[in-house]
Amino acid sequence: MKKSQKGATTLMKRRAKRPAPSVSAKKFIYSFGDGKAEGRADMKQLLGGKGANLAEMTNLGIPVPPGFTITTEACRMFYDLDQHWPDGLQSEVARKLKWLESVARKGFGDPRNPLLVSVRSGAAFSMPGMMDTILNLGLNMQTTQGLIVKTENPRFAFDAYRRFIQMFSNVVLGIEHKQFEAALSSKRSRNHAQTDAELSADALKELVAEYKQIVKEKTGREFPEDPHEQLHLAINAVFTSWNNERATIYRRLNHIPHSLGTAVTVQSMVFGNMGN
Repeated sequence: MKKSQKGATTLMKRRAKRPAPSVSAKKFIYSFGDGKAEGRADMKQLLGGKGANLAEMTNLGIPVPPGFTITTEACRMFYDLDQHWPDGLQSEVARKLKWLESVARKGFGDPRNPLLVSVRSGAAFSMPGMMDTILNLGLNMQTTQGLIVKTENPRFAFDAYRRFIQMFSNVVLGIEHKQFEAALSSKRSRNHAQTDAELSADALKELVAEYKQIVKEKTGREFPEDPHEQLHLAINAVFTSWNNERATIYRRLNHIPHSLGTAVTVQSMVFGNMGN
């Protein structure tokens, strides 16, 4: 073998011994809460406007409910991978969820002390109402019972659950709002209620069952009860809402690049509707 060939062979062997770059080493999630945040206000391109501002508010000492933001880069990679999560994102979500449980002092899916979260979009440029949001995620029959014990307010708990089913079913499962609104209107009529607020806890509990039946009829599947499955599906839905029709048209009209992607913020729920 010639000297030049030997040198090339040695170089190839050295390169072969080097580990391939690890996608999983990339940081996809930035947390905020408990008085500190990993992000800043100047990171809107990566964290979206919502995520960057929540991080900045936390750093300023404002008591922001804790959470974490999945980056716009993760969204872009999701599309590059034919709508699959990049390597490392699943494990990073699991780690940040454990951190959120410790900071919030609640358990995700814990029927005794349930952690509920919102899942929201957040682009670098403001796009109000163009992408999707899901509230009260983490509710099922077990965690709803836990919420009743914690709040001593069954009406609030079942109202939160039926709202979650409707929102999740529309955003994630593609079922039109009008299907649920028709059931709600019928329930008000049968209970002689002028407004939703006049419906009792028992009526709302019945409505939850009716909403779940709508889901089964429209999708052929039961409404997902596992909070971890709910979260995975919700994150996917927010990623895909970046390219829904209204968001695409809004970006075109406002000269916003289609290539940016959206961040996803998962944040501990607080409730302004717990009482009158």
